[in-house]
Formats: sequence, C-alpha cells, structure tokens
Amino acid sequence: MRALHIITGLGVGGAEQQLRLLLRHLPVDCDVVTLTNPGAVADGLTADGVRVVHLGMGGNRDLAALPRLVRLIRAGGYDLVHTHLYRACVYGRLAARVAGVRAVVATEHSLGDSQMEGRRLTAGVRALYLASERLGSATVAVSSAVAERLKRWGVPAPRIEVVPNGIDVDRFRFDPERRERTRRRLGLPEGAWVIGGVGRLARGKRFDVLVHALTRLPDDHWLLLVGGGPEEHVLRRMAHRAGVADRVLFTGERPYVPDGSPGPDLPSLTSAMDLLASPSPEEAFGLAAVEALAAGLPVLYASCPAIEDLPPAAADARRVRGGHEAYARAIAEVRAAGPRPRTAPEAAHRHSITRSAARLMDVYAAAVSRSSSSPSSPSPLSPLGASPS
Repeated sequence: MRALHIITGLGVGGAEQQLRLLLRHLPVDCDVVTLTNPGAVADGLTADGVRVVHLGMGGNRDLAALPRLVRLIRAGGYDLVHTHLYRACVYGRLAARVAGVRAVVATEHSLGDSQMEGRRLTAGVRALYLASERLGSATVAVSSAVAERLKRWGVPAPRIEVVPNGIDVDRFRFDPERRERTRRRLGLPEGAWVIGGVGRLARGKRFDVLVHALTRLPDDHWLLLVGGGPEEHVLRRMAHRAGVADRVLFTGERPYVPDGSPGPDLPSLTSAMDLLASPSPEEAFGLAAVEALAAGLPVLYASCPAIEDLPPAAADARRVRGGHEAYARAIAEVRAAGPRPRTAPEAAHRHSITRSAARLMDVYAAAVSRSSSSPSSPSPLSPLGASPS
C-alpha cells in the first residue's frame, strides 16, 4: 500500500511528532506533504528516510496550492491519502477526491468543545469542516471525547473511528543516569523537586496556574516548562513578578527523539521531573500525561481523555479541580507521600505506538476496501467562505 500524509505544518508539535512516530511503525510506503512550515519534524522525517514535499502554501486562502496538490497526488499513484490538522484536512480531502483517490482518512488531533488547534471555533469553520468531511472515507478521533464532539457536530457515527495517540514506551523508560545527567545540564540544584509542564505555551494550557502554585510551595520546588508559544514572555514576566523566576526553567520546544539540536530531548527532560502537572481544562487526548506515566511519574491533570478512558486506578494520576491553590495542595500531597517506583504502569502500555499503528492499519484496510467497491465522484466543494487554520 502507498499512502500520502498531508499535514498543515511540520514544526515541533504534538500532531507533527505523532506523525513521525507513527510512520516509524506503519507497514506502509508513505510520503508526506506539508502545506507550510517544513520545520524540525520535516528534518526528522527526512532523516528517517521519508520523502517530504513542501507545497509552499501562502495562506489559508491560497487556492493556487490546490491544483499543485492534485497533481502531486496523481503523480504519486497513492492508494490512500491521510490528512492531519484542519487546513490540511479541508484542502487534502478535496484534492484527493479530485485526483481520483477514494480512500481518504483524516485524523482529528485537537478538537475541543470551544476551540480547535488552539483557535476559537466559529460557525464558518464548523460548516467548512463538515462539508469537507463528507469527501473522506473515515475520520479518526484520537480519543472517545473527540469522537463524541465530532458526533455532536454532525459527523455520522459510522464514519468515526477511535485510534488513540501512541507513545514509544521504551523511549520514555526511566533511566537514573539520564536523570542526573539532564538535571546537571539544566543547572538544577541537588535535591530540587521538579514539577513538569509540557505543551504549547498558550493561554488555554493554563501554565500560569503552575507558576502561581510555585509561590505556595517550599523553595526547593522548581517548575520546568517544556514547549514554546506566544505566552512564554507572559509567563516569564509573571514568574518575575511573583518572585519565583529563579525557580522556573523554560526549555523551548524539544524533540521527541534527538535531532542534533542543542539541549535535552523530551524523554530526558521527563526523566528529570518528579511530577507532571497538566492544568489545561480542555484536551483532545493528553499525550504529555501518557508520556509522563511511561516515565513512571505521578500525574496531576484537569482534563485528560487518555487517562479518563482507562479503568479506575489504572494509572498513578489524579484529577485536580480548581486553580493554583488546589494544585499547590495536590503537589504537596504527592511529595509528602514519598518517592515511588519509576516504572511504567499498564496504562502507558495501553497507549503504545505499536497498538495505535495496528488499529490505524485496520482503518486503512477498510477505507481501501470500500473505495474499490463503492465508486464515487468528486465534489465541487471549494474551500472558500471560512478560514481554515
């Protein structure tokens, strides 16, 4: 089987890094097209031997990109097209159908009740999404919570498949030597107790809660924020005003696997932590929490479908309701309980990338089978009237 993956961009982000990890485990000949921003993940995919094409899309309404994408799909002789992220789903599904590829799968990585991919949902975005969704064979939801949101939007239930995000459990396995090496590299003092926060530094992630929680904790508590985004300067100023700037570390975006860039990779940083806190009130999956579990970390969270979908007590994780005072209390309670074995619980293994890849292959097989037995024609849909992201 030959498959083409179309994604909006390939900077360092959850969906982008998930795609790279997935391609390492799919028994499929895959190429990747990025509409914009061929960033660090594009370099990583190329290093993995994956052909990556930058379409050079100029903006949301760059309709000249559509015929280029159609020609690329036709030339590739693909059996299936798989789209990722909103703009790529809108343009990619249409281009695939015009190019004559009937097996079209789309993954919805980041759909909340009020936002999609960190942007506010509007009636136009929703209408365009539903119109383009009809051109596909199946829509993959990364959690049951996302599947329910899609149903409420009007996506027919039979067209929705739940394929949870996956992680490389072995890569996140706790390594005490890696922990000490990384902590020294970060300049952490001996005995520092490190609270980790991983994700895009955007307002919706509520990392400000952790900065304020730090003010209510003893001075040997540190906050390690892994990620980049528009709120970094806000969080830095907040930490300075609160008097805890000397105990807050910002690493910027870090790769899932070493890529030659200076600084530790994400698994190394996770090893350096003592707890992961995720105060974001709206998550599509909660990948950082699952990665933390794989590293044997206790997890505090506000919303995490990946954990909420598991049987009770399947993970060392606790839901926290409230603001910085509630998180400060919960963090203090975790520390008071003493150190725990840094081993991955069964919950982490339930979300292994090998399981996710196998489930996705079932979706691919069904889409290709249906496309060969159910002829259809392209839709005249034009991606106008809304602003895909």
